[in-house]
Amino acid sequence: MGYPFEDLSAGQFEAFVVQAARLKLGKGVQGFADGVDGGRDARFEGTADGFPSYADPWSGITIIQAKHTNGYGHFSDPDFSGNGDTSVISKEIDRAKKLVAQGMQNYMVYSNRRLTAGANEAILDRLSSELGLARKCIHLCGIESLDEALREEPRIPHLAGMSPFDGPLIVSSRDLAEVVEAVAASVEAVADGRLAPPVPRTRLVEKNELNALSEEYSQRLMKQYASLLRTIKDFLADPINGRVRETYEACAEDFDLKIIAHREEHQTFDRAFNYLTDLLFARDTLLARNKRLTRAIVFYMYWDCDIGRSKDAVSE
Repeated sequence: MGYPFEDLSAGQFEAFVVQAARLKLGKGVQGFADGVDGGRDARFEGTADGFPSYADPWSGITIIQAKHTNGYGHFSDPDFSGNGDTSVISKEIDRAKKLVAQGMQNYMVYSNRRLTAGANEAILDRLSSELGLARKCIHLCGIESLDEALREEPRIPHLAGMSPFDGPLIVSSRDLAEVVEAVAASVEAVADGRLAPPVPRTRLVEKNELNALSEEYSQRLMKQYASLLRTIKDFLADPINGRVRETYEACAEDFDLKIIAHREEHQTFDRAFNYLTDLLFARDTLLARNKRLTRAIVFYMYWDCDIGRSKDAVSE
């Protein structure tokens, strides 16, 4: 199993890339800094330490880009290298043209995506043509290159100052996808609107105060998903769904512990809810296809006091 690059924050990934780039170019690689146009670049100026070859190493100004994704992707994905204006590469070309005008002579792009030979050739051709740089002055580094760097220097996470406790709040999308898929069949069997919304638990207001979930957000969640809460509760309570219940409990436990570990006191639960659901949609296509039910189940975890602070837990 490879290193979980998808679980890193953007800042952690940039720190990792700096260390990986130093293995290729030399210790003179400078970390990422905000550019005048809002982008973030790392920089190396001088002669590379034998890259791409000792016979013909890069020299001059090298700009390094890091493009992180919390999902599992490929360089060939349309959202990354497609010709559309919104793709990652299309947006970067506009920035890179300005960098070339400012003296950039070599261009390196890192991403935690799979890089096939075909995608590598196609993207190099496009970048070379649009930037006016020779193909030999452009280099793409995918997850394979990142893994290679880690094998060459296992201390990269330590050198990058990466602590496992500083990462983003990540939960298992696979477990939740299994629960969503199972509950979806039950929801479809219930006529829309047939079930009355469950009566909010008496401690919901207190729970919202303990977790800094705003009243407006709580009311909006109840309005959108109250009709599903009873369906989810009944489904999980049915003995025939015991295995799914166990998966749900394991997922909720993981969810809850990571919220405790990663959430700052000043952060509202509104923000945590949105961050988590957006992340789950990005990481799993089944969840992305069932956004309403996914949000409902995450809210159910909160409503049922499986995640987040509760009065009893605080008292204890």
